[in-house]
Amino acid sequence: MRLHGMKHVAHLGLAAVVFGGLVVLLPYAATAQDKGAAIGAYVMKISTPTINDVPDTYARNFGAAVERDSGGRIKVEVYPASQLGSIPRQIEGTQFGAIQCEVVPPEFMVGLDQRFEVLAAPGLVSSLAQGQNVAEDSEVRKLMLGLGADKGLHGAGLFMADRADVVSKNPIRQIGDFKGKKIRIFASKFQSEAFERLGVTPVAMTLGDVLPAIQQGAIDGAISGMGPIAHMHFVDTAKYVTMIDQPAIFIIAVINKRWYDGLPADLQQIIDRDALQESIAIRPIAADLRAKSEAAYAAGGGEQIKLSPDEESSFLKTISSVGADVSKSSPQLATAYKIVTDAAARAGQAGKQ
Repeated sequence: MRLHGMKHVAHLGLAAVVFGGLVVLLPYAATAQDKGAAIGAYVMKISTPTINDVPDTYARNFGAAVERDSGGRIKVEVYPASQLGSIPRQIEGTQFGAIQCEVVPPEFMVGLDQRFEVLAAPGLVSSLAQGQNVAEDSEVRKLMLGLGADKGLHGAGLFMADRADVVSKNPIRQIGDFKGKKIRIFASKFQSEAFERLGVTPVAMTLGDVLPAIQQGAIDGAISGMGPIAHMHFVDTAKYVTMIDQPAIFIIAVINKRWYDGLPADLQQIIDRDALQESIAIRPIAADLRAKSEAAYAAGGGEQIKLSPDEESSFLKTISSVGADVSKSSPQLATAYKIVTDAAARAGQAGKQ
């Protein structure tokens, strides 16, 4: 039974703050695991930054599938809306064992491996369907899910959740309106380079800090999917969304490797199988949530701005070479970029058939 729509309770210098963040999380993690052991179950905490959106819907569905298929041997607790800390803290917690699973855009883990940001290359895909096909490509999955293996992370799930747009206090109706703006981006060189070309000052920021920053005037707007824009009530402060549809927002599910390696083999298989199946099953849910988020934002008084064909063409021309240019900085990154662009080309051709 799908749990779509149900509410469930429950880089950026990662190394510099590892200890401070974990002293708070680790005692709780140990307690939770002890309680789980006492009743013969493994406790699996899944953390994600969103609420009533694609990532947390995936987390709930994944968790329900694991509980069901393990016969209750794994007890899942889902913590949406960054309840376990900011995105960097959630990643640290998963890397070092306070959290068992994190569901997050992979570029936020760029501090662990630069290749985590490769799916954030502007212009990589032109539609949600193409992006979801890219995420299901065997070579892309092998690349992305294996990146954290030597950093304490086991990759399990990968999918495209949404297209990125820009939410702002003042309308951005043409490319020239970007100039001089401070815009929140994800922690990705691909994003920062793209928006610098538009005359923007990019500011990498975790999701929970975005709305207060706009309210206080620290930034003028933010890159985001429509889900957070609608469900976190951005419309009260930022009444304009410019539908640039770039870059794609992919989501990765990573699991603490030590915890995963300590599971019996059959439970490892269940986690990997369910993570993959739910990555595929989220496809129609993501499209439906996108439509509902757009409708909710409009109903709240927000304006959705579509660039004119000429402006859109100019925008894409400005950012189209960012991926190739940035990836030249590292042979490993260049190889990873070729893997995902080749997959995108295959997915694009398949969509035309």
